[in-house]
Amino acid sequence: MPPSMKSEALSTHTSQSTPQVVVKDTVIYLFLKRFMDIFGAIAGLTLLGFIFLVVAVAIKLEDPKGPVFFSQKRVGKDGKEFEMYKFRSMVTDAEKRLEALLKHNETTGAMFKMKNDPRVTKIGRFIRKTSIDELPQLWNVLKGDMSLVGPRPPLPREVSEYTDYDKQRLLVTPGCTGLWQVSGRSNIGFKEMVDLDLHYIRKRSILMDIKLIFKTVLILFGSKDAF
Repeated sequence: MPPSMKSEALSTHTSQSTPQVVVKDTVIYLFLKRFMDIFGAIAGLTLLGFIFLVVAVAIKLEDPKGPVFFSQKRVGKDGKEFEMYKFRSMVTDAEKRLEALLKHNETTGAMFKMKNDPRVTKIGRFIRKTSIDELPQLWNVLKGDMSLVGPRPPLPREVSEYTDYDKQRLLVTPGCTGLWQVSGRSNIGFKEMVDLDLHYIRKRSILMDIKLIFKTVLILFGSKDAF
């Protein structure tokens, strides 16, 4: 099924009482956005190569037997799943230990956030605080799984709890940063995150994307809202 038909199908599955989101992207916008994604991803991977090396060494020094990178299945545009890459910031059996920690969830809705998550390693706390752990997602951007700007790509178990309204987040390609990330991140509840994402989908433009990228760079280091 063509992507445009998938987006239409996803939208029509929402109930009549659900506020509808109409994607009004132009061909020019999509072309420029993809060009910006490719250029930004290549530039980022090239210029940040030294940081990649330093972080990889630090992760290995703390846990020699564990991998440097962590991949996790996420849900992208039109519900298509893909492997998202990050620097490993948790112990190797973090996924197995999640069930026992769900009762300590500090956010609302279909997300899990815990400020003092015992699964996070020492180097992991630093790279999560500065969002350095998310730099490998530039490879996802280069592949086309993600964009530099867009809604946060959710986990399959999160999507299984989505309402028809929430599922409209999946009408566009997910991003490394977006309105949620620059508006409070972990201090914002699930419902507010969805509202921000849908506002972005309705209003997005190249100028808006550029502004969000610059705002992300400004708050990247020293953010108090990431954990």
